[in-house]
Order: sequence, then structure tokens, then C-alpha cells
Amino acid sequence: MPSHPFLQYAVVLLLVAVIAVPLARRWRLGAVVGYLAAGVLVGPDGLGLLGENDTIAEISELGIVLMLFVIGLELSPQRLWVMRRQVFGMGSLQLLLTALALGGIAVALGLRWKPALIVGLGLALSSTAIALQILAERKELNSEHGRLGFSILLFQDVAAIPILAMIPVLAAKKIAPGSGLLNDVVDVVRIVLVIGAVVVGGRYLLRPLFRATAATRIPEVFTASALLVVMGTAWIMEAAGMSMSLGAFLAGLLLADSEYRHEIEAQIDPFKGLLLGLFFISVGMSADLQVVTGQPGTVFALLAILIAVKAVLLFGLARWPGGLGNTQARALAAVLCQGGEFAFVVFTLEAANGLITPAQRDLLIVVVTLSMALTPLLVSARARWIDGDDRPRQPAFEPLEVAQPRVVIAGFGRVGQIVARVLRANHIPFTAIEHSIEQVEFSRRFGSPIFYGDPTRADLLRAVQIDKAEVFVVATDDPEANIRTARLVKRMYPHVRVFARAQPPARVPPDGPRRRGGARDLPFQPGAVARRARLARHARRPGRAAHRAVPRARREPAACPAPGLRRRSGRDADRTRSPR
Repeated sequence: MPSHPFLQYAVVLLLVAVIAVPLARRWRLGAVVGYLAAGVLVGPDGLGLLGENDTIAEISELGIVLMLFVIGLELSPQRLWVMRRQVFGMGSLQLLLTALALGGIAVALGLRWKPALIVGLGLALSSTAIALQILAERKELNSEHGRLGFSILLFQDVAAIPILAMIPVLAAKKIAPGSGLLNDVVDVVRIVLVIGAVVVGGRYLLRPLFRATAATRIPEVFTASALLVVMGTAWIMEAAGMSMSLGAFLAGLLLADSEYRHEIEAQIDPFKGLLLGLFFISVGMSADLQVVTGQPGTVFALLAILIAVKAVLLFGLARWPGGLGNTQARALAAVLCQGGEFAFVVFTLEAANGLITPAQRDLLIVVVTLSMALTPLLVSARARWIDGDDRPRQPAFEPLEVAQPRVVIAGFGRVGQIVARVLRANHIPFTAIEHSIEQVEFSRRFGSPIFYGDPTRADLLRAVQIDKAEVFVVATDDPEANIRTARLVKRMYPHVRVFARAQPPARVPPDGPRRRGGARDLPFQPGAVARRARLARHARRPGRAAHRAVPRARREPAACPAPGLRRRSGRDADRTRSPR
């Protein structure tokens, strides 16, 4: 019985990914480099296990679409406003100066100004995956250069969409010989109408769609709805002659402030990771190794120019407008001096529109690939041999105040609301997860930071950034679910202190004690607010004792009172004393 070609492709791709990616991570090269190396290994210039790359490339483009959708989910308007100086100031300066410098070099090497402009913009982008992974591994995300680098990468992610939109415009392939100004106006009006329809339709249709699917309590239906939104908007934009990535980005941006954001991200993330890995494998398969062996001088000269130009400009921007010290500026330059994975998309689309030749595309892809592979080595060399005794200065920009909760509450019934009231009285940021869509919608009307999702899922916990939290509170009314959640959190995040809601003896499982799962008990009586002041002390808010806010928390009404929850009388309230 002959084997199906699809099974052969799937087995080979999964096998090389399972082998190459762990090896690359072990050698501190990053998962992206592992995928690229796997693609080179099985490609036509390697072992030749997979011949045709067109089908794999078409399927893997969905990975870019899902990546842009997730980027849109993370770019809420409030977050952009807090980081506006670094994102739109330093980010725009880095992109424009680097694009002008590299584009000018491309013109000097013989390219016309239109393809040179796109080449400069594509090479100005850095690898978000590699840079953030290196910063996270070295625990430098909260450092001065880590924050500034994150802002620059954030602006590059936003700017990638206009760069893609510029390519068909500069190529002007769809303009017929007899067309005039009227056709151009019609095209512009059509694009504006399609984008407006996607924005308006998404604003009024997406939330009812996810509300209906969440009410079914079937995870597969919710996952199918999320994929439908992403692929549907991508298909609409492609049918209108625009980029699929733009449609996915708009859909993510429309859902950035919704209560379903974390659950959607948790559902999409596995598909995004697999398809992105498939995309990088297809890029590695399309890399022409004969370019390196045939013209090694040109390849390494362009590689040196790319790294040198970006490193010098990044160092200068970080040193003077950014106000960083020499050590921090060198660290930023080493982390962001490579080309980015989005450059593969830019150069592929540029070649498809006839702005550059396939040979020039292959040369640029090889240069970007080598720069990404060299980045971990450059960062290690900078930290080991170049850094001096220059101490980092205080940041010249305002602190980065992103939505990173110090407390995560699982369950937002009456117990979860009382815990949230204590935290709010102490001005401690928190995030709540609730599996009841009715409770989520009701609580969000009062401004509570609550999201829909199942707290027993590890991917959802990652989406709400529990790794950056200090306290996790399990306040649901399901004893078995509480135990599973507490065990999951203690196993994956041992540094997080877990407080679990205790149950009456009749509801506690007979085969286990009250502290199964490694969690501390919260008293079952919701009126004992004073004892919950332990949460504020464990959150370690400096400069103020937590128990001082407890009487005030008892006096203030809950943000969204649950049915049956009443205030305690003065006599009952006096019986509860704050811990001293």
C-alpha cells in the first residue's frame, strides 16, 4: 500500500523540528535558528528529503497571519499610550535612520530607489523572537536596555503592516496601460471601505460571536470561533487585494480590550507556534546554500555591513536620546543588530511583485539568516569580553507601567470579589479569571480587570502573566478544580504563593486534607475580611501596612456585589479585628 505524500512530509517536518530545536536551545541559539537549520537540512540543498516547498510555504503563511493577530491582541491603546515616548519616539528614529542608511547603501550597490527603500526597511527590522528570548534568558527584560529594546521591537511590529502595504503600491503591477487617476481613486476608496467594514463589523459582531460560543462551554467551539475570525478577516482582506496579515492584525486590535483576549490568545498560541515553526522551516528550505559557497565574499561583506550599521545606530540612539550608559547601549546594540524574521515576508513579497529578482531575494534571506544565527554569539561576546566598569545610569524615561498583575484571582464570585476589594483598597494591581461569561460581562461594567477563561489550563495562566505575579488566589466553588489549579500553579510557578478558598467539611473530598496542592487556606466565611489582609502583606506593598486598609475595605461596597452578599452589621464587624 503506497504511503500518502502528506504523511511523509508531516513525519519528516516533525522529526527534524523535534531534533533540531532542542539542540539549538541547548546551544543557546534559539528556536528560530533551530527551525531554520532544520529547513536547510531537509531542503533541496541539504539531504533532499523534501523536494517541493511551495505547498509548505503556502500553509506556513498562516503562521505569520496568526502572529500578527496575537500582536494585535497585545497592542491595546492604553499600553501604547503609556509607552508612547519610547515606542513612537525611539522606535521611529531607529527604523527611519536604519532604513535610510541601509537603503542608501543598496542604491550605491546598484538598486533603484523603490526596491532599495523596501530593502532598507526590511533590514531595519529586528527579530522579536530572538531578541526577547535572549533578554528573558539573561533576565534583562526589566533592565534599561531591555525596556528600550522592547519599545523599539513594539514599534517595528506596528510598522511591519505599513511596510507590507507599501510593496504593491511601489510595484504598481495592477495599473493597466490606459488607467488614469479615476482607477487610482476607485482603488483607494475600495481599500478604505473594506478596512472600515472590517473595523465596524468586528466592533459590533466579534463580542456577540464569542459570547455565544463561550456560553456553550465547549472549548472546541471557542477555538473554532477564534480561528474563524482570524482566517475570515485574512480572507476578506486578500479578496480585496490587500495583505492577509493586515486583516488579522485589525481583528486582534479590535479584541485587545475585550474580556476574551487571554482565552483567545491561549487557544491560538499552539497553532501560531506550529505554523510559525513551519514557516521558518520553509524559509530554511528555500535558502540557497549555493549563494554562500558561490559568492562567500559578497555574503559576508553584506553581513558585516548589516550588523555594523545597525549596531552603530542603535548604540548612538541608546547613548544620547535614550540616555543610557555605555554598557547598556552596547547591550542594546548587540541584542537588536540582527535582521528579523519579518524580513523574510518582506523580501518574498517584494520579489513576488517584481521589485527585486529571486537571486537578490535569496542573497538577502541568507544574510538575514546568518545575522540571526550570530546574535546569541555576539551577545555572549559582548558580555564576556567587551563590557567595562561603566555603571548604568538611571532611566531617562518614565517607568514602564504595563499590565502585569501582582495578584491573580481564579474565580470572581463573592469570595473572589471580597479579595479583590482588599487588593483594590491597597492599590495592588490584580487580574481575575472567571469561567462564567455572565459574571465576566457583569463585572466588567464596574471596571474590574476580569477575563473569561478556565484557570485549570496552563496556557491561559501563561497568557495572564502569572509568572510575573507574586500571589495566586483560588476562589472558585469547585473543590476538585481548586486542587487541580493549586497543584498546576505550584508545579509550574513555585515562586508564586497560592491561597485557596477553603470549603465546608461536607464539600471537602474525603481522601485529602484541607491543604492539598500546596496552597494556604482562605477562610470560608466571606465576611472575615481582616484575615485576608495576609494577601496584601504577601504582595509586599512597601510603605504602608496592609491591615490599615482593611476597615476601609469593609466599609466600601464591592465593585460588583454578588447576589446574597450583604454587609456585616456593626456588632459583627467589631468581632473581626485586623492582625497586628
